Amino acid sequence: MAKRPGIFPTFFISGFECSTFLWKDKKRRNLIQETQHDRFAEKDYELLRKLGIAVSREGIPWPMIDTAGEYDFSSIDPMIESMQKQKILSIWDLCHYGYPDDLDPFTDAFTQRFADYCRAAAAYVTTRLPGPYFFTPINEITFFSFCAGEWGWVAPYKKTKEERFKLRLALCKAAIAGVKAIREVVPEARMVHIDPLVQVVAPKDRPDLAEAAHHETYVDTFLAWDIIAGKEHPEFGGSPEILDIVGANNYSFGQMEYREQGPHAALPPDDGRIKPLCDLMHLVWDRYQRPMIIGETSGMKDGREDWLRDVMDESLAAVEAGIDLHGVCLFPAVDMPDWHTGEWLHNGLCDLEPENGLLKRVECEPYIAELRRWQKELNRVTSLDEDPFNDPVELQDVVDAAHRLKKQPDKNWH
Repeated sequence: MAKRPGIFPTFFISGFECSTFLWKDKKRRNLIQETQHDRFAEKDYELLRKLGIAVSREGIPWPMIDTAGEYDFSSIDPMIESMQKQKILSIWDLCHYGYPDDLDPFTDAFTQRFADYCRAAAAYVTTRLPGPYFFTPINEITFFSFCAGEWGWVAPYKKTKEERFKLRLALCKAAIAGVKAIREVVPEARMVHIDPLVQVVAPKDRPDLAEAAHHETYVDTFLAWDIIAGKEHPEFGGSPEILDIVGANNYSFGQMEYREQGPHAALPPDDGRIKPLCDLMHLVWDRYQRPMIIGETSGMKDGREDWLRDVMDESLAAVEAGIDLHGVCLFPAVDMPDWHTGEWLHNGLCDLEPENGLLKRVECEPYIAELRRWQKELNRVTSLDEDPFNDPVELQDVVDAAHRLKKQPDKNWH
């Protein structure tokens, strides 16, 4: 019996890029296909099992499954079969920037259709896989609102701040309806609401933008979570139980200098205005007091192992400070293409190399070695046993490691 049982069967989590947006060229993208995860699902989950990871964020591609309210979930059957075989638990991502062509996200019809789809998706996976069950209704509502509501990268291609705010409200309303629909099918289902950790600062020569940058950091970043938690727009029906688990994503480009037009500019790693990850996590914890995970984190290319080391140092500093952290997600498990250029980012546990029309999985050995080091430091498994679900993860081991190592927040990241 665990002294302090974790929510998930392993502390380290992973996942697979699953975006299904309509891109600027009006063409539908399907990153599950582009990375060939649909073809290599069993091999991909076998990798996670070998790495001691029993939890994976996995997408259900709403636009490909829902045709005018009629559903065909057969495209996720290879993932379900592989999860059964490899005993991997999924956090099912139900809307990853993509929705059916015939829907307008600003309408009540969108909310109703999303709720109906969530209900159907929950029924499909819960009759084919054992519990427990986890869902992310709409991934990164705040970022989705930027790239679809203000920058015009993806549908619905809006390009003003006002349309971004309006889209965010619509997505929050749909997400809350989706949670309620899922729990009609499986009342004990857990929710993980994912959004980025962000800090925005004014340019050094533009002190007049300090107020706007501060608002984006301390108000705008949290509005979607606030609505889902019922702190704002209570008429949408949010509550702490609907927010449930907070998934905070952490990337180097999440700390930015304010720009009045278009995306903000990422701060260089030696910029003195960078805040420690632990401090950003505290903002979330103090606001919601809900269980947390790092929902996505990964370095790029040769920086992957250094980035993981920094993230773990900061995460243990957060645990030492009393934050209820239940996992760190190394995302993605396999490489993904840059949306704009199509070039491989080299940010996964495996790189992808073309070979006779297929994408060969090539493990990033330094990144994996750093994962192994932390698994041993935290007394975590380095490979899965026959049944990774027979005991909950012992979070007390993580807490003990935080007490032993006494990591301190550090803004000097690699």
